[in-house]
Amino acid sequence: MFSGGDYAEVARWLQNFVTSHAKRENPHVEALVDAEGPREGQSYGVRLELRHSLNPPSDRAPLELTFAEVAATRDDQHWCQTLAARVRESARELSAAGASSARPA
Repeated sequence: MFSGGDYAEVARWLQNFVTSHAKRENPHVEALVDAEGPREGQSYGVRLELRHSLNPPSDRAPLELTFAEVAATRDDQHWCQTLAARVRESARELSAAGASSARPA
């Protein structure tokens, strides 16, 4: 039903998917999908950031996904469940790190 699509369409789907699952863990987590520069037409880099955090943006390496992989498997329930679990775990870790660094010393 969803497989295929051009690079921009798949990027929009990925943005919505990642945002939806990240915000289930913490509504202050923002999902950023990098689809420009050297990645354009080839891959996506997914990062999560905690909005309104005093911490600088995360220095974690982004989750790298190829355009071909996302376009071909975004209608695969198992693949989507696996990606959702990865995103939600990252959002939980980010939220926990943000909560611990926001506590007064």
